[in-house]
Amino acid sequence: MLTMLVGAVSEIIDHIGIRVSDLPVSRRMYEPALVELGFVVLSEGEFEGDAYVLFGRGDRDDFCLHTVGSKPGRDRVTTGAHFAFCARDADAVMRWHDAAVQHGGTDIGPPGARPEYRDHYYAAFVLDPDGNNVEAVFHTPTPLDAEIAGSRG
Repeated sequence: MLTMLVGAVSEIIDHIGIRVSDLPVSRRMYEPALVELGFVVLSEGEFEGDAYVLFGRGDRDDFCLHTVGSKPGRDRVTTGAHFAFCARDADAVMRWHDAAVQHGGTDIGPPGARPEYRDHYYAAFVLDPDGNNVEAVFHTPTPLDAEIAGSRG
């Protein structure tokens, strides 16, 4: 039985890697946006012929951008995926969204309460340069009040 998580994103996902069409372009969007959520570049370089940039919080390798490679499973761009990054508060969601849009992301949902998901759900959405639906979300400890819910959007 799992009693403690050690460095995993969740009990289900340990880390995520996506293949991008243009690593510098994708990095220009992701790096400043992820900084707003406490991520840093842990490493970058080449692995088995594919360039990569690895992001994480602390020493956990949570998220990686990879170039398209030639081996099966590595030979195409990731498109149409949806993934959500956890934010520490609503302000971090706003900063993440601003940074992502300023650096090449396309706004598809400004920061705001999402009561259609849950009373405690505050999020923002962007499309990355390859068309992935990327989200930052803050799960509030109490239902969102009118001030936070109406702060943007």
